[in-house]
Amino acid sequence: MNRLLKHVSVLVVSTVMMTSMLTHAASLPDFTELVDDASPAVVNISTEQTVTTKTANEGGRQYSPNNEELNEFFKHFFGQQPFGQQSPPKQGQRSSLGSGFIISHDGYVLTNNHVIDGADVIHVRLSDRREYQATLVGTDPRTDLALLKIEAEDLPIVKMADSDKLKPGQWVLAIGSPFGFDYTVTAGIVSATGRNLPSDSYVPFIQTDVAINPGNSGGPLFNLDGEVVGINSQIYTRSGGFMGVSFAIPSNVAMSVVDQLKTDGKVSRAWLGVLIQDVSNDLAESFGLDRPNGALISRVLPDSPAEKAGLQSGDIIMRFNGEEIEHSGELPYVVGRMKAGKKVSALVYRDGKEQTIEITLEGRPADPKMIAQSQQDQNRLGMIVGEVPAEMAKNYSIDHGVVIEQVLGGTAARNGLQQGDVITMLNGQRIEGVTDFIQIAKDIPTGRSVPMRVIRQGYPMFIPFKIVE
Repeated sequence: MNRLLKHVSVLVVSTVMMTSMLTHAASLPDFTELVDDASPAVVNISTEQTVTTKTANEGGRQYSPNNEELNEFFKHFFGQQPFGQQSPPKQGQRSSLGSGFIISHDGYVLTNNHVIDGADVIHVRLSDRREYQATLVGTDPRTDLALLKIEAEDLPIVKMADSDKLKPGQWVLAIGSPFGFDYTVTAGIVSATGRNLPSDSYVPFIQTDVAINPGNSGGPLFNLDGEVVGINSQIYTRSGGFMGVSFAIPSNVAMSVVDQLKTDGKVSRAWLGVLIQDVSNDLAESFGLDRPNGALISRVLPDSPAEKAGLQSGDIIMRFNGEEIEHSGELPYVVGRMKAGKKVSALVYRDGKEQTIEITLEGRPADPKMIAQSQQDQNRLGMIVGEVPAEMAKNYSIDHGVVIEQVLGGTAARNGLQQGDVITMLNGQRIEGVTDFIQIAKDIPTGRSVPMRVIRQGYPMFIPFKIVE
């Protein structure tokens, strides 16, 4: 009897485990129908380009200068490299660079700007192996988007979703050509939305754990309804390959850019004209805020809409045009969605009180980076620095150096520098202030690493700093 009960018990346990496994399997999504329906609208993009050997891409998304010597504390965002090749293609060589997808039956194709940047000829290959030479309609480097046009009719298209409805935890799927393996499907979940990256002020990225590698750039990110919620653009990595964190441009941002590129061939954005930083716990306490929130103005640029409206350094923007500003990175995106000439109100915290300031936004200058840097000759470094605020100096016992107020890309981004870092020494020389920093920076050699001492959130460290032109 005991033996019989034992067998019955084992049978019951096995049945329960099998039922649990089947139930779990049944709850997982089946992507097969989605892939069958969506794949025909996904394309492979290759280019022909006159190339000379260089070590870095000006856009800051592709580079190969001695990554192993950089401190692992820093973040690096790697973009497209041609199928993992270590050396650039020879002059005139054709190279497969990435993915894209068709958004209209008459041949409009969306991809990343860094996929086609600098190309002389762009080729688009469909899933049925038809191939077309594409015309570049327009690009928007700030959102890393490019719109192409091929001469064809009745093409399969993707459906675009409302990316504002996307939530963390939802299943998503990518189709692309990682390392040249066409129409590779990878899946995962949304890890977060509204991510702000140091080098991309105008995109509230979708973060996922979907496997993205070189060749996926520009390809679509689908929800379970088979609609495009994002365009795969960047990864976070210390190895150059996928490490579980990838970023996609939201579809709503992309379609706003597409509409302007179709109409004008370029994207126009409103401009406020301020340099901003996050409000830390210590800063919130020093300003008398209950908690850290808002965008702290560290500098008002001359002759800007902000200066004309009376905004001041030290103001904290709490709300802009009716939208709450929790983190400083949210403000550029909110401003960038608006048109020049729009009149808006900003709720500002100043001297312990809230007040509303009316602002008339203006068109973004042709090269705002140059305007922002006109007072400081820092084009080679890709950053804007200022004097260390008294509160920061007190909190971290800093008696010299400069603080990075804004990372503009290029050299600073490649070397992993971030807004809020304090530079106290460069190339063996002590940095006393902004003027001192500018003079020392001018003498930094190109193509050779020099030591830079950085204090980040109170922790000092040395990093190898290299300017590559």
